Amino acid sequence: MSKKIELRSDTFTLPTPEMLDAMIHAELGDDVYGEDPTVKKLEERAAEMFGKEAAILVPSGTMANLASLMAHCPRGSKVLVGDESDIYIYEAGGATVCGGIMYEPIPTQPDGRLAIDDLQKGFPNDLADPQFALPALICLENPHNRMGGRVLPLTYLAEVQAFAKERGIPVHMDGARVCNAAVALTVSVAEVAQYADSLQFCLSKGLSAPIGSIVVGDREFIQKVYRIRKMLGGGMRQAGVIAAAGYVSLNSMIKRLEDDHTHAKQLATGLDSIKGIECDVKTVDTNIVFFRVQDKRFTWQTFVEAVRQQGLYIDELGHGRIRAVTHSGITSQDINQALLIIQNVLNS
Repeated sequence: MSKKIELRSDTFTLPTPEMLDAMIHAELGDDVYGEDPTVKKLEERAAEMFGKEAAILVPSGTMANLASLMAHCPRGSKVLVGDESDIYIYEAGGATVCGGIMYEPIPTQPDGRLAIDDLQKGFPNDLADPQFALPALICLENPHNRMGGRVLPLTYLAEVQAFAKERGIPVHMDGARVCNAAVALTVSVAEVAQYADSLQFCLSKGLSAPIGSIVVGDREFIQKVYRIRKMLGGGMRQAGVIAAAGYVSLNSMIKRLEDDHTHAKQLATGLDSIKGIECDVKTVDTNIVFFRVQDKRFTWQTFVEAVRQQGLYIDELGHGRIRAVTHSGITSQDINQALLIIQNVLNS
């Protein structure tokens, strides 16, 4: 059988030999006591790179976002969050269940933005009226997963930051793939992070580490997240084993994200040329490609299964659209083979 081509997600990335070696030789301690030197080194490096005072390692992006929302928002308040965002759709309603926080879904624009006019509607006309839950936080997703990996412009981020400051609430950025955004914009991650009071990013997606996400922010905020992480069960002991791989990923895996973006464009361009496939190349900013199957012989389910039988793994991600995500395990040759499989299935 030919090589399996895994395009369902960049969470399928595997740690590099350098990461595995670093994990084996990591200096360890008990991180719940704050005594794991490798975790400390990773957190200090992340804070420095993102231009924030402090950082904290957590097991997952879901926990990173949840702990951040709980640190920002008092019980009975609400968070303004995109109706197509991962926080709203894919994180099991954790802020409501664990934090007593209400989600206010804001319409998501095709490029991932939340329009300022729509954010304004999330604020009651009379803030003193006790009937209303009051906004305590604005959440942005950058790049935006369900809108196709779209990158939010820096000018827009500045606009939201100014809007939030005028109303006295912070901005949290779900930046699971924010390093992809920075690479696409050809700026440092700190230039993107400066527009958010807090930000979480994943080590285990395009950066190819096996486990972990990081929250960055000011020291007082990170101390709140530290306590909430423990409450949620995220306190880890010799977590330097995880942190060692994350440290390598921050230092050696960001620049290579350009390759993933190139491969995504290659895939989108190829899909656009195949009869029976609808794909808008202009919307591909990072490593995520969405497309639709227009051939009436197929549903998305039967199409996904048909290409899987030939070794190509893709999946649906909302509204009947199929998502493909490039990553460090995918080469240009793999993209060519994926396109050949899709063409063969449609020709069958």
